[in-house]
Amino acid sequence: MGGRITALRVQRRNRNRVNVYLDGRFAFGLAAIEAARLQVGQVLSGEDIARLRQRDTAERAAERALDLLSYRPRSEAEIRERLTERYDPETAGEVLERLRRSGLVDDREFARYWVQNRLEHNPRGAVALRQELYQKGVDESAIEEALAEYDEEEAATRAAETARRKLRGLPPDVFRRRLTDYLLRRGFSYGVVRAVVQQALEE
Repeated sequence: MGGRITALRVQRRNRNRVNVYLDGRFAFGLAAIEAARLQVGQVLSGEDIARLRQRDTAERAAERALDLLSYRPRSEAEIRERLTERYDPETAGEVLERLRRSGLVDDREFARYWVQNRLEHNPRGAVALRQELYQKGVDESAIEEALAEYDEEEAATRAAETARRKLRGLPPDVFRRRLTDYLLRRGFSYGVVRAVVQQALEE
């Protein structure tokens, strides 16, 4: 059911939203960017209102997605999963399309970011990285592309640096066993682990 707009009032608690009054009564809230297109005296049909509400839902979903992305890059599947907790699949799809067009969601870029971030802050083996990216919904081709130039031996050497400080002073056989187990748990291949452990023992 429609009506004539009798007031447009900015919400006290959220200056980015506007309350719309039809025929003297509160009807619904809108994002300020959507409400800016309306004016007092304008007549809205039931279809107009449904359209406005749908656009507002999409705007709130987009704000939710941007909030998620403000913490770190995310895969498309991560964003879709979080959006569908609150919004219908159609709205989630619409928001994802907007994010793709603006370059804010790109699984290939995300996979590259994830691999580089792991290398710098929390080194893992290629097996572990592949599994992590797969769990985040990244497709196989994007994963392989991100791992194509990944230097697993460099990553294992970095990971070993942290463990070596804790294991220093242990007998060589205990040091070898514990460092080997540590690196294998982080997804490094046995061949890489063996070489890095031997280098650590020599040093």
